[in-house]
Amino acid sequence: MDLPEEEFVAHGRGGCPGCAAVIGARMATKISGKKTIMINSTGCMCVNYGYNGAPLFPYVHSLFENAGSVISGIDAALKALGRREDVNLIVYAGDGGTVDIGFQALSGAVDRGHRFLYICYDNEGYMNTGVQRSGATPYGASTTTTPVGAKAKGEPRPLGRKKDMVRVMAAHGIPYTATASIAYPLDYMRKVQTALQVDGPSYIHLLSPCSPGWGIEPKDTVTVARLAVQTNFAPLYEITGGAAFKVNIKPQKPKPVREYLATQKRFRHLLAKENESELELIQQAVDARFKYLLSCENS
Repeated sequence: MDLPEEEFVAHGRGGCPGCAAVIGARMATKISGKKTIMINSTGCMCVNYGYNGAPLFPYVHSLFENAGSVISGIDAALKALGRREDVNLIVYAGDGGTVDIGFQALSGAVDRGHRFLYICYDNEGYMNTGVQRSGATPYGASTTTTPVGAKAKGEPRPLGRKKDMVRVMAAHGIPYTATASIAYPLDYMRKVQTALQVDGPSYIHLLSPCSPGWGIEPKDTVTVARLAVQTNFAPLYEITGGAAFKVNIKPQKPKPVREYLATQKRFRHLLAKENESELELIQQAVDARFKYLLSCENS
């Protein structure tokens, strides 16, 4: 893949050092180019783009709940004006605005068949409003609303119950859905390119480490994102036509999940000796899910 040198993220943004969300936006817009209209629902990217910096293309800050509706209106308006063909429409929203608050509008937009790419940068919580848990927060993670204490052990959702948005979107029967990682930029950018060529809605779920929310050093953002894939905690796969399944990265010797969890303060309590059984259950859940993904590919 030939990568353009032109940048579409302006200098002077207001996000946190090492923010994976802005790294993901930078990569995506290198593929979509200048003829892009981007919608950010309320979240970290509005801090990055909307307050102190700006993308170098038309941009809308939508409410938390209505990015899917706003992009639908833009798609319809461009068609009515006869100016739809060469414009890329992208929603770039966090997990709170996708998995929770904005899900209804997103589901409606893809159900109506609007042509746009929805990228969810999943930092597994409401990070820019105080690190509260979201519907994407994994089991055991410590947040300000699922703290660790004498009895509590972080996010209590049962293992394996984090909402699988890629498969949920694929179940809508849309042409293309995928997971991605900023640590595998060529894989991610190829998926953006594929998604933008789809005649209809497409969806990419991008794991987006958050340095203050996860308790990692800003310099470690990409390393942590890579470990998520190398341990199979966040596997990379894509689904075409709602059914054709492909796992993109298959580690020959997956690293233990403990190695990934140990990089982050939010999971540090799980490494205590008294929580060994919890750690083993998490490892078993990760192994079982990856085995299931491989079975989907071969079915």
